[in-house]
Amino acid sequence: MSYEFIEYQDREMLAIDLANQLAGDLRQALGQRDRVGFAVPGGTSPGPVFDDLNTVDLDWSRVDVLLTDERWVPEDSPRSNTGLLRERLLINRAQAARFLPLYAPADEPEEALEALQAPIAEELPLAVVLLGMGADLHTASIFPGADRLEEALSPKAPVLLPMRAPGAPEPRITLSAHVLNGAMSKHVLIFGEEKRVALESARGKPAEEAPINAVLSEARVHWAP
Repeated sequence: MSYEFIEYQDREMLAIDLANQLAGDLRQALGQRDRVGFAVPGGTSPGPVFDDLNTVDLDWSRVDVLLTDERWVPEDSPRSNTGLLRERLLINRAQAARFLPLYAPADEPEEALEALQAPIAEELPLAVVLLGMGADLHTASIFPGADRLEEALSPKAPVLLPMRAPGAPEPRITLSAHVLNGAMSKHVLIFGEEKRVALESARGKPAEEAPINAVLSEARVHWAP
């Protein structure tokens, strides 16, 4: 497995450069396809990247934005990744993009799975994926020890999977590993020494122990202290 590791002096420089790279990848994909899929993580880390990206001049009306994973909570919940996405990415020029949700009003994700994954399946392969990584080596909501980990890592997995993991207070829904790994361009965003050390520790481990390894091949990893 090989990937490119890009180290930055600080997080501001990382955000600017990563936003430029994502924009370039999207432009290239738009030159080849009528519509392109762009999957991004939740959490606070990508916020500054979104701040730089949402003003970029490209044909956002042909870009379908989706999350790599989502907590099964309503959009107005403070734990919703969708709310952050609407506040930081889907504004300014990027407001013209189409958003593909990973949540629908239902008690359990299994009840809405088929309807949610249908429009995503039409976008495959995704053009560009931006991923995060936890210190436990999870990516998206593909966690070590999760109830459907083996299925999520399978090349025959469905587009979306509900996922329940130890310590997670609510169910999650996640793109499966083969969907993420099949993107034309892959980027991983990590901050801090702890995650750099964790990433180095993942070398040689099976994906069941280090799910990030299922998506790292030919990816660009962006790191800042």
